[in-house]
Amino acid sequence: MVESVSDVGSSAETASRGVPESPYAWTRLAAALLLSGIGGVGMWSVIVALPAIQAEFGVARSAASLPYTVTMICFGLGGILMGRLSDRFGIVVPVVGGTVFLGLGYALASQATSLWQFVLAQGLFVGIASSATFAPVIADTSLWFTRRRGMAVAIIASGSYLAGTVWPPVVQHFIQRVGWRHTYLGIAVFCVATMLPLALALRRRSPLVETSPGTSPGARPSRPLGMSPAALQTVLIIAGLSCCVAMSMPQVHIVAYCADLGYGAGRGAQMLSLMLGFGIVSRLASGWVCDQIGGRRTLLLSSSLQALALALFLPFDNLPALYSLSALFGLFQGGIIPAYAVIIREFFPPEEAGVRVATVIMATVFGMALGGWMSGVIFDLTGSYHTAFVNGILWNLLNIGIAVGLLRRPGRPLEQAWR
Repeated sequence: MVESVSDVGSSAETASRGVPESPYAWTRLAAALLLSGIGGVGMWSVIVALPAIQAEFGVARSAASLPYTVTMICFGLGGILMGRLSDRFGIVVPVVGGTVFLGLGYALASQATSLWQFVLAQGLFVGIASSATFAPVIADTSLWFTRRRGMAVAIIASGSYLAGTVWPPVVQHFIQRVGWRHTYLGIAVFCVATMLPLALALRRRSPLVETSPGTSPGARPSRPLGMSPAALQTVLIIAGLSCCVAMSMPQVHIVAYCADLGYGAGRGAQMLSLMLGFGIVSRLASGWVCDQIGGRRTLLLSSSLQALALALFLPFDNLPALYSLSALFGLFQGGIIPAYAVIIREFFPPEEAGVRVATVIMATVFGMALGGWMSGVIFDLTGSYHTAFVNGILWNLLNIGIAVGLLRRPGRPLEQAWR
């Protein structure tokens, strides 16, 4: 009897401290979201600084877009490296290491005397360091939730959009007041001072890491949606690349676009913040939508709405319209990325979900990088962003075609395999 009471007390204590769905899990989620929102500055500060960097080094728009492209490539590859560190040593190691390198990267970038020095500091240091606060943190969060895992993952996946909502106007404000060099140095100090204490809240590892038994393959589909697993994975990679080439046009160039139209970079930073703020709403809602209609239909719906928003940028370029379209674009496109994860969960065995989702997410990051660079090249060739928007729409149509093709394929979600 005494042993039974002791066991109950121990279970209650464990539940309050470190098991899935416990109060600690939600506290940990809040800390992780703040960490992701702060560390996500690496993806957005370079966008706001683009006009200042172009003027500082006297380069063309395509060259000024190169730091963003390199940052996103390193962000995608860095996510795999940081994820492996997290799997082996726990999330604190990549987060602390990423924080130190993030501060170092911003400090080095602030002292750059050439564009190539800036590209190396921004890409190799800031890009890789920022990746520690995205995919690895999402994976770690999923270990702390069971019944509400979808909502928890949706919340933490919104960290990058939270960063995109908060950071652009802040960075633009300080660039105007003290210049981009002092702004970058200030970001370095702020990130190190705030992220290291937050990392301490994540030091406890999930008990699932140690107690979860090895998974067995079990019954798995040999031809999901009538295709080989490799073929479906390849199709999803192309879909992820194409949707984000389209998505990158407004997100990467809205600040420069507004400056070219005479509205000022400050207005563009506000629009970027508005776009990503509505993206948070869209991303959170997409989980509920996927539960109702499935991943393939969600992908088709979100991709079609994104194409519509892109098309509306062509005839309307007055200030009120651009604010409205920025909000609309954010509201439409936030559900695309989560839809890929849902499709993989529906048609692949759960023990393969991690690597398959990571591969598609890396393709979306590369799509953002490629699209940001392509739009800069098109601007240099044509002198406007009109053709760049058309280019984005064409890539979006490719994504819609893939979504339609997936929806027409025979096959039912393997719901029992994931529950």
